[in-house]
Amino acid sequence: MSLIDRFLTRAIRRGELTVTFPGGRTATYGAPDAELGAVAIRFADGRALRQLLADPSLGAAEGFMDGRLIIERGDIRDFLNLATANNRWEAGLGTLNASPAKRTIDAVRFRIDRINMARRAKRNVAHHYDLSDRLYDLFLDVDRQYSCAYFTDPATPLEQAQLDKKVHIAAKLAIEPGMKVLDIGCGWGGMALYLHRTTGAEVCGITLSEEQLKVARRRAEMAGVDGKVRFELIDYRHMTGQFDRIVSVGMFEHVGPAHYRTFFRQCRNLLTPEGVMLLHTIGRAGGPGTTDAFTAKYIFPGGYIPALSEIAKGHEGLRMFLTDVEVLRLHYAYTLAAWYHRVIAAKEAIVALYDERFYRMWTYYLAGSEVSFRHGGLVNYQLQYARDRHALPITRDYMLEQERALGEIAEPVVMA
Repeated sequence: MSLIDRFLTRAIRRGELTVTFPGGRTATYGAPDAELGAVAIRFADGRALRQLLADPSLGAAEGFMDGRLIIERGDIRDFLNLATANNRWEAGLGTLNASPAKRTIDAVRFRIDRINMARRAKRNVAHHYDLSDRLYDLFLDVDRQYSCAYFTDPATPLEQAQLDKKVHIAAKLAIEPGMKVLDIGCGWGGMALYLHRTTGAEVCGITLSEEQLKVARRRAEMAGVDGKVRFELIDYRHMTGQFDRIVSVGMFEHVGPAHYRTFFRQCRNLLTPEGVMLLHTIGRAGGPGTTDAFTAKYIFPGGYIPALSEIAKGHEGLRMFLTDVEVLRLHYAYTLAAWYHRVIAAKEAIVALYDERFYRMWTYYLAGSEVSFRHGGLVNYQLQYARDRHALPITRDYMLEQERALGEIAEPVVMA
């Protein structure tokens, strides 16, 4: 039995994977499974096969992007779902990992890459977030929420789930009229505008993306609230002032472990003595790890998904109370599935914006991310902090009460 046959026999046990190899040989691995179905792929040449064996994650991605790993039955999402469902994080099998030598090299490379100095942070953000506005309009909700939605039911439409995310976060922040709120990593301004409209707070959103800043400022102006909601192009490390509340959604993944202490110390300094902060971030269910090579190379250079232990080390000793922890296990899988289907539907428009290779890269990114939350070791954490033990009620009941009240407020969204 060849190396690839041994690899796939171990890796695929549920569901059927049919592979056509260079030269025409065909083999089927696994067993029929109603949930996972059957997928067929073809390697156009030996290079695609060698790349997959050397580094399954990057090899599969680049082979698919270059049209050398061809999906003949199903699609890339079906293929990745089949592969990862056979290697669920809970089982700890590790059959699809790269070789020990490759993992060692990656660990060194990522430790260097995660030193995300301020001069690199802006460039890293621009790599992803300064893509065409049209691209994001094609797959995000109308408010352009580019982070994990909150699904009260897996069948909830994306637009509602993203609104429910804002409601859920606002309820935890316990904002009162007249408070000052800082939104670190404000994106296109949706969260900042929502918090002002529903609570009356004055909000300052900060970002390192020039394109997102333009849109956020236009939205505030169009809504007639630019005197109460402002947006700035500034690194969090250089921010000054005092805020009653801080919210940060989907930004912490770009901070880097070397700077977690700096991040939390700065947030504490920016909070009033009775201040409260809500951090929403992708996280690892297990211990520290490394960013996969595909994501680091093509999607989020400088990005790193933290383990809960790494986050804890960042704020230990700074005299901030960790007042609430919530783990969203499947919510991002549902979010990414919705984005994936919208991208598939918009294929013609995306290819026209960029090219076929970019389209395949983007579908691989979304599908790979989805299965990492569905079967892998990724989750979303919502962590609440307070400087004073009396800053919040002593039970979580207030969150549910405020969530119900905020959920009754209609949502007029203004996009520029």
